Amino acid sequence: MRDLLQEIISDIGRNKLRTALTGISVTTGIFLLITLLGAGNGLINAFRHNSGQFATNALYVWPGYRQQPYDGLSQWSSVRFDNRDIRTIDEAFPREVDAAVGNVELQGLTATRGDQHMSCRLTGVQPEQQDLDKITLLAGRFINDSDLGERRKSVVLPRRMAQTLFGTEQAAVGRPLSIDNLAFRVVGVYADQGMGNFGSSPQGYIALSTAQLLNHGRPDLTSLLLHTRGLTDDEQSDRFDLSLRRSLASLHRFAADDETAVFTYNAVKGAEEQEKAYRIISSALWIVGLLTLLSGVAGISNIMLITVRERTHEFGIRKALGARPWSILKTVLLESVVITAIFGYAGLVLGIAGTEIMGRLAGERTLSLFGNTFYYFLDPSVDLRIAFEALAVLVAAGLAAGFVPAWKAVRIRPIEALNAR
Repeated sequence: MRDLLQEIISDIGRNKLRTALTGISVTTGIFLLITLLGAGNGLINAFRHNSGQFATNALYVWPGYRQQPYDGLSQWSSVRFDNRDIRTIDEAFPREVDAAVGNVELQGLTATRGDQHMSCRLTGVQPEQQDLDKITLLAGRFINDSDLGERRKSVVLPRRMAQTLFGTEQAAVGRPLSIDNLAFRVVGVYADQGMGNFGSSPQGYIALSTAQLLNHGRPDLTSLLLHTRGLTDDEQSDRFDLSLRRSLASLHRFAADDETAVFTYNAVKGAEEQEKAYRIISSALWIVGLLTLLSGVAGISNIMLITVRERTHEFGIRKALGARPWSILKTVLLESVVITAIFGYAGLVLGIAGTEIMGRLAGERTLSLFGNTFYYFLDPSVDLRIAFEALAVLVAAGLAAGFVPAWKAVRIRPIEALNAR
């Protein structure tokens, strides 16, 4: 084996420039593959982090309008949710729904503290909303059962609102706040995130019973939020959506097939579509990277063809002296593997170094949207296992690329080889 390696090193040394150029193409190929995968993971990690701010098993339901007359009710008359919907859903879907809560939206309000004024909106919620909507508290507490039962004017503010009016999140807790000339007390501050924060005005949370009292005492609900279970694919989600529509249609007197009577957003479907998008991005990056590697593999094949042609006379002498075909085949294949492995490993190291530099220079890139902070690039890294698997694929491809020239060297007859110049 030592003699064989010396022979390979000697042959590579006789063709330094050609070998170097071929090696650079191999190094560039795996370098681009690793950096592309790292950049792709940066995008995917950012999307995953953003989607982690939302409940993936939540179903949001909003009332709409009757598209057709039904049971004595006129066309385009509005559908109104109320407290009965929560009880009906809990009783009708004990297996599919862990919890159901109602919301009441109060829009166009003004919060006042001293000479500071800020437009806002309030959402009446139940205590379960915190877990269902993945609300992260930064200070204080969320709405509790006492707030709900006693109709307290307690409010949980978003971070940007607390910072604007009180300076810090901690300074806001326990302080009074006037909202549309009503005295509220701040009981908590939460991170601006979730479905409810896509709007021009910051959203505060108050007890559902308090919101309904402020809404002229009506039991109306602006929307429903359901925490579902067992809905793992589109088919199950569609079945449940149809059953839910039928249940609500019976309660509120509209046709079950009336698409405008109720609007829903199923986070399960959104999560499934996101996973498909992640797989497409990852596959596309692998395809581009592997196509780049093919240029290096083609270079290996070409250099081995040239090597065989130049050493044809030598191989003829060796065969005439009794060398076995396998020894010649082994020599050519091993040279191909050595070139691929050395330059491939160099590309692997450079690729990993490139992703590390990318991570340090651009590892966290954010975008502010409606007061929320979202990542569009986060932690561009590559799993070492995947990196070495890519190197193994490259070496295997180099071995395959060297096989045709090696087989050609084995098949040549000694008399033809001896006459070759």
